[in-house]
Amino acid sequence: MRFYRALLRLYPKSFRQEHGDEMAAVFGRELRDAGGLPGRAAAVAGAILDTLSNAGLVHLDILRQDLRYAWRALGRSRGFTATAVAVAALGIGATTAAFSVADFVLVRPLPFAEPERLAKLWERNRYGQNDVSPGNFRDWSAARSWEAMGAYTFRSVNLVSGGGPQRVDTAAVTGGVLSLLGIAPYSGRAFAAADDAAGAPGTAVLSHGLWQELGGGDVGGRQLLLDGAPYTVIGVMPRGFHFPTRAVRLWTTLRLSQEQYRERDNNYLQVIARARPGVSLEAARAEMAVVSAQLQRRYPEENDGVSAMVLALRDELTRQSRVLLVALSAAALCLLAIACANLASLLLARGLARRRELAVRSALGAGRERLVRQLVTESLLLAGLGGAVGIAVALGAVPLLTRLVPDSLPIARMPAVDLRVLGLAAVLTALTGVAFGVLPALRASSRPDTEALRGGARTAGGRSDRLRSALVAGEVGASVVLLVSAGLLLRALWRLQSTETGFRSEGVLTLRTALPWPAYEKTAHRERFFREVLEGVRALPGVTAAAYVTGLPMAMPGGIWRAEVEGVPADRAHPQMASIRFSTPGLFQALGIPLRRGRDLRDGDRLDQPAVAVVSESFARRHWPGVDPLGRRFRLNAEGFRSVVGVVGDVRVRGLERTSEPQVYYPYNQVEDGNYVAYTPKELVVRASGDAMALVPAIRRIVATADPQQPISNVRPMSEVVAEQTASRAVHVTVLGAFALAAALLAAVGIHGLLSYTVSSRRQEIAVRMALGADARAVVSMVTRQGVRLAAAGVLPGTLLAYAAARSMQALLAGVRPADAATFLLASLLCTAMALLGSLFPALRAARVTPMAAMRAE
Repeated sequence: MRFYRALLRLYPKSFRQEHGDEMAAVFGRELRDAGGLPGRAAAVAGAILDTLSNAGLVHLDILRQDLRYAWRALGRSRGFTATAVAVAALGIGATTAAFSVADFVLVRPLPFAEPERLAKLWERNRYGQNDVSPGNFRDWSAARSWEAMGAYTFRSVNLVSGGGPQRVDTAAVTGGVLSLLGIAPYSGRAFAAADDAAGAPGTAVLSHGLWQELGGGDVGGRQLLLDGAPYTVIGVMPRGFHFPTRAVRLWTTLRLSQEQYRERDNNYLQVIARARPGVSLEAARAEMAVVSAQLQRRYPEENDGVSAMVLALRDELTRQSRVLLVALSAAALCLLAIACANLASLLLARGLARRRELAVRSALGAGRERLVRQLVTESLLLAGLGGAVGIAVALGAVPLLTRLVPDSLPIARMPAVDLRVLGLAAVLTALTGVAFGVLPALRASSRPDTEALRGGARTAGGRSDRLRSALVAGEVGASVVLLVSAGLLLRALWRLQSTETGFRSEGVLTLRTALPWPAYEKTAHRERFFREVLEGVRALPGVTAAAYVTGLPMAMPGGIWRAEVEGVPADRAHPQMASIRFSTPGLFQALGIPLRRGRDLRDGDRLDQPAVAVVSESFARRHWPGVDPLGRRFRLNAEGFRSVVGVVGDVRVRGLERTSEPQVYYPYNQVEDGNYVAYTPKELVVRASGDAMALVPAIRRIVATADPQQPISNVRPMSEVVAEQTASRAVHVTVLGAFALAAALLAAVGIHGLLSYTVSSRRQEIAVRMALGADARAVVSMVTRQGVRLAAAGVLPGTLLAYAAARSMQALLAGVRPADAATFLLASLLCTAMALLGSLFPALRAARVTPMAAMRAE
């Protein structure tokens, strides 16, 4: 585990604290699997050898003799052995790691019973994909294609149980959701239909991890307080169960009333279903199309243009993640191909260098079968050593790729090494070793090699030289593809990081205090809590501004509402949309959002005062172009009209890659009692002149004074919220960049090896040239020209392949053109520079050849 601990230190401290135990468990399992692999391989190999020996095809004594000789031969060429093993290990390990992650995310069945029958359902309207309304959910569930259908929605609740309060991500599910997944609880039971009934006591099911955190033990009758309401624990799900996402740690019942079932324009449900045995998802889609058409006719206003989308549950994966994993797999294949080409080149060079040895053995009576068997043994031994080291490389690389596993999938974060992929990569490498390791023996035994016996003629055969040159050119081409791909991703990352957010994140601390229902159902209660916390926080040394807001930019996009301006007829066909946030005064100062006109929100903006709002510049430009917006009136979703009292700068709230819709800010206390869930501010934003994170202990005490049962969660600097927008892309660039640099390095090694062999085989020719008057500069130029020609032969086709690869990964490029000239030029120059670097030492060695020394060696 020492290797694991060193590997874990590569991750940030927060990641180690959150996922260290999970990584340790998976890594330990991988070590056990890897530890058992040699034993299983040895057993299989032993059985095969026994069978071949009994059939008279293999003589174990001769095999042992061949292995001892191969070991001694490889030991005498330690440099060659180390290089060949490292190349094979890199190809096997990197390919295994990449394909293990891709298989884990894209191919391997989800950890549910008969997962191919599970589907996720969405509404589709003129605006795109959307959540499902309760009314449509009820009507859809009557379709005959489905054995069971359930709905759920995400919640975050304050949990109180014995210890202090904590914030827990939960899912409120209808009674059949956990059952239709086909996973039995670890303890207790899952929800039943009776748990959904109106007036039934609140029940909860715990994840295995949360159950252990709460002390474990018998779950029967255990009581929890969730947002101040009592819940009885009825079951615990097994270890490793994740649904709908890895973040969910507790499940409660989702009770929908008859009034809610009549709603068809309130979309907030996620719907999952299990098809009946023998019913394909295609057949289910066809039936849902018919059901959707019937509902459009029955409810022409609410369901106008609404249809049902049916996706396999496995397909709930963002396009970016899918494209990235496919690109990573392609990069791994390129790296494996380069490794095999390098291994083939090394073995060809070694075979040609051993021409004299093979010729002597052939002259002394060694038959063709004997020579081939010996070189096959050496090649297999090399492949075996490379495979053993490749296992270690894969074990170390897979944890580094865990950030490529999407959080949205109900699977574990840590994939294990896929032994199927490992075996495939090892077999491919072994075949390469055998094919190119045996080739020299076949040539040597086909006819007497009198030149090798005399030791005089050393020039390589034309076909061998051309084959090795083609292999090296192929390595350069593959390197160009990987370098261009990594370069384009780097350009996209730089472009996003340089995007203006509209606010200043430096020196800003954020944390969450989500007030529970029904304790804070009344607006006056919420106002008292916000006032006490903000007065205490603003009095802390170094604090320059503090405010509460519904959701943070980047982290919470905000609800999208239809906006109407007073005096302007509403356009139902092309409605103008806006995003809304409720906040306390001081938000714009805390986030550094510039106030362009008018004033900020005030504590005096209450329900008994005129309804007001602050709008963004884009909102003002869209609705009142060239006119002063102050005092103008508008409304959202047909609510009451509000007057504009201020205009602030635009802010990117939907991430760095998307242009946000216009923004609207409402006063936090202009909300009627009971109108709570979507509008209550919960994010505290604090700007400080010093270290903002140092204020956290004091803020915890202030919150505990205002409400002892109110937990604090999501404590982080605002700069981290912004950085999360590009964190996944930084991982993409790092991973693909590592593959690209490894490929370029292997290509440089291949060019160096080819030119080194060429110089040694043409040593006599070079000596004659120098004896006839050629100077060192001419010799160096001759060798480096050959390296440049190899690079050019690989760069030209590699550029075409790189463009095709860039087109296929356009979803990851964030506006960067696939044919970005600067990136292609830089990648080509880098590969050419690697070729020149690989040519440098052989060229200098050629320049040091003296005619006398060359003739003496002959």
